[in-house]
Amino acid sequence: MSGKRRYHHGDLRGALLDAAEELVREHGPAGWSLREASARVGVSPSAAYHHFPSRDALVRALSVRLLGRLGTRMADAAAPERDDARRGLVAACRAYVRWTLDDPAVARLAFGAAARDRDPDRDPDAAAPPHPHDVLDAELDRLAAAGELSAAARPAAEFAVWAAVHGVAALLADGLMTLDSPAAADRQTERVVAAVLTGLTRETAPPGAWPAPRSAHTERRAREG
Repeated sequence: MSGKRRYHHGDLRGALLDAAEELVREHGPAGWSLREASARVGVSPSAAYHHFPSRDALVRALSVRLLGRLGTRMADAAAPERDDARRGLVAACRAYVRWTLDDPAVARLAFGAAARDRDPDRDPDAAAPPHPHDVLDAELDRLAAAGELSAAARPAAEFAVWAAVHGVAALLADGLMTLDSPAAADRQTERVVAAVLTGLTRETAPPGAWPAPRSAHTERRAREG
């Protein structure tokens, strides 16, 4: 729904998030303001400030909501593949790419805000699982438990998979790579995941340790224990 709506009662915070999500689809990740979101809901900016003291705070909260939605989609895609850990990982990665292509402006906001969000004072929604990173972790742990990924290759393997799969999603969303159909995107994702897993199973330890990648999510997870 677009245009101004009169807000009567209930969850103002959720209504502002809904309005912001609509504005992202209409104007892109950066082409809107907290004042516009307030107007769309039909409340004053001062009412919105009780929930979000700034546009950045609203963007961070929206990113948390969207990443939770993506994580749920990935987990749901992997769930039917409980008997095949590799297929579960592929299914989760396909869902990641499909979600990005289905809603590219929203995906750009979610990923961009997540990259910047290292504030320890988290929005309450931040505790809502699952995060996409945690879904990748769980599927790779299943691969390791099934003996398809060695203990030596497991550390930070999710970053290798994530880099490859996000690359597919970003290249397609930005038009730098084109495929003929969503099914072709699924197949390309499967190929990339297979290539990464093949590399992980064949890699040899370097003279020193591999780099230890971190993300805002893993840093926050470490702080929270």
